[in-house]
Amino acid sequence: MREPHMVFRKSSYSGARTQDCVEVADLPGGAAVRDTQNRRLGHLTFDAAEWRAFLTDVKRDRL
Repeated sequence: MREPHMVFRKSSYSGARTQDCVEVADLPGGAAVRDTQNRRLGHLTFDAAEWRAFLTDVKRDRL
């Protein structure tokens, strides 16, 4: 997946009071994720199906 200019935001699933944070950027047809503390290491990209599956699992584990 080719990434356009990405605008990252802190994930709503990151802890508000912890250093364990990830940032997410919406992409056409997917998303990119990076570690807030280690931005220089790059990011991971997920296509739409992978991203939906990940979010479904995260939401299931939070309930």
